[in-house]
Amino acid sequence: VVNLLGISITVLFTLLLVFIIVPAIFGVSFGIRKVYMKTLLKIFQWATLRIERGAKEKNHPLYKPYVNGIIAKEPTSLEEEIKEIRRSGSGKALDTPEFELSDIFYFCRKGIETIMDDEVTKRFSAEELESWNLLSRTNYNFQYISLRLTVLWGLGVLIRYCFLLPLRIALAFTGISLLVTGTTVVGYLPNGRCKDFLSKHVHLMCYRICVRALTAIITYHDRENRPRNGGICVANHTSPIDVIILASDGYYAMVGQIHGGLMGVIQRAMVKACPHVWFERSEVKDRHLVARRLTEHAQDKSKLPILIFPEGTCINNTSVMMFKKGSFEIGATVYPVAIKYDPQFGDAFWNSSKYGMVTYLLRMMTSWAIVCSVWYLPPMTRQPEEDAVQFANRVKSAIARQGGLVDLLWDGGLKREKVKDAFKEEQQKLYSKMIV
Repeated sequence: VVNLLGISITVLFTLLLVFIIVPAIFGVSFGIRKVYMKTLLKIFQWATLRIERGAKEKNHPLYKPYVNGIIAKEPTSLEEEIKEIRRSGSGKALDTPEFELSDIFYFCRKGIETIMDDEVTKRFSAEELESWNLLSRTNYNFQYISLRLTVLWGLGVLIRYCFLLPLRIALAFTGISLLVTGTTVVGYLPNGRCKDFLSKHVHLMCYRICVRALTAIITYHDRENRPRNGGICVANHTSPIDVIILASDGYYAMVGQIHGGLMGVIQRAMVKACPHVWFERSEVKDRHLVARRLTEHAQDKSKLPILIFPEGTCINNTSVMMFKKGSFEIGATVYPVAIKYDPQFGDAFWNSSKYGMVTYLLRMMTSWAIVCSVWYLPPMTRQPEEDAVQFANRVKSAIARQGGLVDLLWDGGLKREKVKDAFKEEQQKLYSKMIV
């Protein structure tokens, strides 16, 4: 038994080395993942047809009712809507500059519309699928349909947990170990071209191995627009793996808060080989200090582009929320990047208020795959008449348009905080202009 176990481990490691690790080091692919994805698509199509036929025979609803967009909203102003209410329920002149009791109905209706069709809160929950992908956690109201379908689902559980999960854990361990070891060794070399060259390729090699650990199938578009030294790369934020997705195709300097534990070990090793920008917890709250550190980095054209996610939190990949203006104030060239995940194979969104990092990674590694598209947009610079907020909104709109995402003005901080008083005061000021 011991001999058989030893032979099995040797064979497994050899297969990992030949078919995954070595191709990842050189950035080549045998096309195994694409064949795997096409096979999954055919299975999903068959399963969907079987489920729909079974649901029709048993006369029960299959999918959760689609509730987005149930309220028809016309792009009208507060003044126009209140005048319409007065026209239908009051005999006074429409332009009477005084309070009318019927005006209350406008604010009541807006409040109820917001509760019924909350365009903010629903961006922090997993995106509903139109069809089942044989993952029990992504199917809202699946019921027993047939023996064949149940057997297929059980077979999928065995494949994902007994084969793919150990394989992915082994690859992730390999990639992280090589990253810590490689960057530590490179960090002892004297500064120069050799150190920069080795640092870039060690990072790239390890990130590519980590991408294989997630069975990530990534399509990159417009690579001629990839970020260059002395610039800032900004992207929409769905998951912590956004960093791995981008860094497996280019070289970046990371920005983030200093952590403890395993993450702290990785950060300390990485900064020895590459000028990443890590902040202490107390420094992160000092916006001017952060801006100065980023400006100094961006002004040095020999340093790698900085990778920043201006939303500051993870959104469920259906929209882009407000970009923090800090990274748009330093005057560097901005390279926008749009990332769009396909939830059909696995949900990449990290709901940090619901799942811890370990639980999230387990869900990722027991999904079928992570499939996404990345678009490199043309570089953008701040116009003379623009302030930082306007520039940030222009970049955000370009990312949303390219990625097919909804462009929202709301701050992603609403995920954990209450609405700022400024938003309430804005509505109060608009109404006061009518009656004062």
